[in-house]
Amino acid sequence: MRVPFVTGNWKMHTTARETRDLLNSLKALLKDINKITVAVCPPFPYLFLASEILEGSSIHVGAQNMYWEIEGAYTGEISPRMLKDAGCEFVIIGHSERRKLFKETDEMVHRKIQAALTEGLHPIVCVGETLEERENGKTTEVVESQIKGAFAGFKAEELKGITIAYEPVWAIGTGKTATPEQAEEVHRLIRVWLADRFGRELAEEIRIQYGGSVKPENAATLLAQPNIDGALVGGASLKAESFAAIVTQACL
Repeated sequence: MRVPFVTGNWKMHTTARETRDLLNSLKALLKDINKITVAVCPPFPYLFLASEILEGSSIHVGAQNMYWEIEGAYTGEISPRMLKDAGCEFVIIGHSERRKLFKETDEMVHRKIQAALTEGLHPIVCVGETLEERENGKTTEVVESQIKGAFAGFKAEELKGITIAYEPVWAIGTGKTATPEQAEEVHRLIRVWLADRFGRELAEEIRIQYGGSVKPENAATLLAQPNIDGALVGGASLKAESFAAIVTQACL
């Protein structure tokens, strides 16, 4: 049985003081949570701080992005080795904002996954369609193409540490949310695709999160779907009470 996994993606928010306050509040609110994997992904400058504050707690630390080289003359980039040194266990790869704003391609996502796995990080790989693509009936085509590009050349045993996050682009930061039925349909599609390419065992093992305006009010119905194994939470993860409420829903 898959253990639910809820991740908070803080994006480009918080100061050091706000990071400290938020994490201390989360530690208090989630101190008795043990049936679920919980991770937070603060901005790069606060990863060491987060690791220090969360040491000994049940909350894991992740990063929002990384580069695929281990070191070198890549001004402004962060390597997977640096993330490990900062205490990260997880890293978000291929978020729709990275694809749209920074022109990341499926090939770049693939290289980042490869580098993350090599350094012992657990990638959270994001896929999802735009509103135009959904309205044109291309959801299946787009999502399958993104997964195929991300995992090309991998063997099943190499993907055991991976999480997939389905995030319909039209539901991110818009207040719109895919219905539980819409989300479940795509999650099931992803799992079937994984089973066809890598076998049923891996497909049943990999956790698939839903991301897209997840909040306490809609979390329960989304997380009740059989193929939705957790959530990649954006804005609601910046408030301790709302994020803790989503985590609690995932435990039910």
